[in-house]
Amino acid sequence: MTCEIDRLSPHQDAFYAALMQAHDGLDPDESHALNARLVLLMANRIGDVAALKELLETARGYSPG
Repeated sequence: MTCEIDRLSPHQDAFYAALMQAHDGLDPDESHALNARLVLLMANRIGDVAALKELLETARGYSPG
């Protein structure tokens, strides 16, 4: 699966800023725990296990640059 549709545009920067603000002041363990909770909340919102598995594969195979 690839992320063909950009559903966040033009608000990517606003989301990234909010994500960074949510992590502000957390130690690495707290930051990892926040990410885990966020993933589970987003997965619950998506609710489609097949789509979620495809997203996991895409994320795991992603290589920047």
